Formats: sequence, C-alpha cells, structure tokens
Amino acid sequence: MTLEEKLLNLKHKREKALLGGGESRIKRQHEKGKLTARERIDLLLDEGSFEEFDMFVEHRCTNFGIDKTKILGDGVVTGYGTIDGRPVFVFSQDFTVFGGSLSETFAEKICKIMDMAAKNGVPVIGLNDSGGARIQEGIESLAGYAEIFLRNVMYSGVVPQISAIMGPCAGGAVYSPAITDFIFMVKKTSYMFLTGPKVVKTVTNEDVDEESLGGASIHSTKSGVAHFVFDSDEEVLKNVRKLFSFLPLNNKENPPVIKNDDPVNREDVRLNSIVPDNPNKPYDIKEIIKIIVDNEDFFEVQPYFATNIVIGFARFNGRPVGIVANQPKSLAGVLDINASEKGARFVRFCDAFNIPLVILEDVPGFLPGTQQEYGGVIKSGAKLLYAFAEATVPKITVILRKAYGGAYCVMSSKHIRGDINYAWPTAEIAVMGPKGAVEIIFAKEIMKAENKEEAEAKFEEEYREKFANPYSAAVRGYIEDVIEPKTTRFRIIRALELCKNKMDTNPPRKHGNIPL
Repeated sequence: MTLEEKLLNLKHKREKALLGGGESRIKRQHEKGKLTARERIDLLLDEGSFEEFDMFVEHRCTNFGIDKTKILGDGVVTGYGTIDGRPVFVFSQDFTVFGGSLSETFAEKICKIMDMAAKNGVPVIGLNDSGGARIQEGIESLAGYAEIFLRNVMYSGVVPQISAIMGPCAGGAVYSPAITDFIFMVKKTSYMFLTGPKVVKTVTNEDVDEESLGGASIHSTKSGVAHFVFDSDEEVLKNVRKLFSFLPLNNKENPPVIKNDDPVNREDVRLNSIVPDNPNKPYDIKEIIKIIVDNEDFFEVQPYFATNIVIGFARFNGRPVGIVANQPKSLAGVLDINASEKGARFVRFCDAFNIPLVILEDVPGFLPGTQQEYGGVIKSGAKLLYAFAEATVPKITVILRKAYGGAYCVMSSKHIRGDINYAWPTAEIAVMGPKGAVEIIFAKEIMKAENKEEAEAKFEEEYREKFANPYSAAVRGYIEDVIEPKTTRFRIIRALELCKNKMDTNPPRKHGNIPL
C-alpha cells in the first residue's frame, strides 16, 4: 500500500470515527435538545485547540454477539485543548454509541487522560451522557468505574475536576461526578440517581419519574448534589468556561489574576445605609457583594440550595477570591445543616487551590429545633468550623451586623486563624442577642419590675451598649479595625495584598478526621 493510499485510509477512518453512532443517532440526539459529544467539546474549548486521543480504540468484548458491532472511539471522546489559552483535559461521553455505556476500553480512555492531567498539573472536565455500565461486559465494566473513582479520589485537591451532567447519569456512574469539585446540570435533559424509577417502584412502591427523582431542579434545590443548573447544553458549557477562569491549573499554582479596570479605592455610600437600623430587619447580602467586587461580577455557586448562606467566586483588583456570606434575607442568615455543609465544602475547595477567602458575616446563630438536632446540626456545624480552622489561604472577615455565639467562632473568627478581621459600626459581637441575654441575666429584676416591657427594653439597651457592638471585640484585638462601610472594597483589597505571600502550615499528619 502506497503512502497516498495509507493517508486515504487514515482519512476514511477519521471520518468514520467522527460520526460516532451514525447520522440517525446524531439526529435523535439533536431531537432531544442535546448536542453530540464532539459538538460539546467544540463549544467548551477554544476554537481549533482540541487534540483528540485514542480515536481508533474499539471494545474487546465478545459476549452476547456484541463483537459484531464495533465503533471507533467506543463511546467516549477524550483529549486536551485550551480554555482562554489555558490547558485542560476533557472527556465527553457519546450517547450515540451504545447509549454512552461504559466498557473496559471506555474507562481506560478516561483513566489515561486523568493520569496525564495529574502528571502535568492540568484540570479535568468530564461531560457525562451515559446509560451506565455496558451490561454485556459485566465485571470489566464495573472494574472500569472503580478505576475512575480511584483517580477522582487520588487527584482530588491536586487538579480541579469539573463534571457536566448532560444526559442520564445513573447507578454507580454518579459517584465519579459526586467526588469531583463541581457539578453542572441541564434542565429537563439531565438526571442523576442511584436507582431508577422502576427499581424505586419495586422496592418502595413509590411512583416517580426520572425528572422528579433526580432531575436538575431536584439536585439544585433539595439534595444540593448539583452546584449549577442551566437551561441548555450551550449555557452549561459557557458557564463551565466562566468557572474555569477563576481557578488555578493545579494545587501548586495561584489562581489567574486578570487586568482590572475597576478603581481599587472606589467607595460606595450605599453601603453606609444598606444595613437597617432595626436589627431584626433583613437585607440582601448579594447587593453588598456586587457593590464591593470588581465590576459587580459575582459567580454564585449553589444559588438555589441552602440559601441562608451565599458562596461563589469574584475578583478584587483582578485577583480571584471565594466569598462566603450569611444571607439575612433567608432564615435571618442562621447556620443550619445544609448551609454548614455547603459552606464547608466550598471553603475546603478554595483552600486546596490557593484561592483566598472573603467572609461577610451577619449570623444570629444556629437554627434551633428537634429537626436540626436529630439531623446532626452539631456535626454539620463542626464541618464548617473545621474547614475554616484548617484553611491556610488568606482569610479576610468583615462582620456587618450580628456575630452571635458559636456561629461567631465558626465564621472565620480571629481565634481560628482569621488573618484580617474587620467590623462595621453596626456589628453586634456577643454570646447571644440582647433579648435572649436579658431574659437570662436580668430574669429576677424583670419579674420584680412593675412594667416588665419597659424593664426589658432598658436592660436590652444596656446590654447592647456594653456587649452588642464591635468595640468589646476591638478592645481585645479580636478585630483589626472598625471600618466605615463605604470603604469596604478598598480595605479588603489592601488586606488581600498584604496576605498574598502568606505562609502558614498545619501540623504534619496523614490527614485530619473531619466530622463527616
């Protein structure tokens, strides 16, 4: 065979591989409102940057006559490319080939790029659209999943791992995305569950469809499994690119700093009046976040789950940070089971990848009640405490209003290695709120008073003046300064600049034992 013939043969093989399961299956994929595996990669990566690996791999199975059908690539497209010029490894499951089901060779392709990513210090993005294990392969398929899970665990905290669920993801397959750092889902076309509706019906006699059992809305509001949910494949891929822009390539790098055109010393007088005089009146913490960050650009994570805490990425003077903020607009900003766990995982991610933390605090305490206590709020709150205490990245805390009790300690207080801690003049730092404190401290005096309401009000004012203010903490050096709200952006940027070369370590150990 001449070189010309060999080149022609190569061209034909490539053309065949690029078609995946064929034109008819591609058409069905489009009819479902879904892109193909390669179309997704094209949208995710910079134009022309994708280098594909293992295009000619075929499965090795001979069971149940499956050896009569072999498709080049075997159901997953793997390789690397760039996003905004920065390298990333990608695998994209192809539902048009055996329903995207995972075989031994399918898994080997994914494991190969994961190993290469870890060795080269480059993130991994997985685009999931699969019917699960390839039943004809039996144990080889299950072994393939376990090999992927192992790498998810070993490379956790080494390189960022991002999962986009763009179709079905069921059974054991869900554990790979679950171990990764962030999960994106598409409304109405993606779902995740361990056991499908038929099994649920058989075992528990519940009637439930795929969307109600494990759709994007369920996992973004009720379970907290999904971090982001969008209307289409295109929207998901655009926002994966945005998330990527905040992240370093690996745990030895700092996050990318971009040119900033928002004045560092910009002041905003709206901040001086945003916290109501009435301490029981709510306000929206997201308004404060947008005012103080660069160009009002805040990329929120898990916006529909545990809304009493707000987490996400932003920039100060072009430098990426992770923001953790109590939300007075939801449950008065209290910490509960879901909020604690949501915050803890985000803090640990930022710490793993050298992303400084900015904490905006207005927390009246932990949510009381039997439901919380029986559900283990003690353990969940301890996770958030553990995460902040363990973190060695720069931590800048601003107390806006309430900082009561154990919740004050938990939210990156000076006592658990907060680096720079500021307070607004509206801050109330105390063991508990004035009303609760007065009912305990002055119980006898109130009982003896002729007008109990007047007595309570008087004692509350005394307590507020003595304890429920920022100065009792400032006197002891527990906060660095009481700052004018309108200067908050400038003070945070200065603090981040001060701490950018911070060096801090934890005691030598195999690993800690976080209260899971």
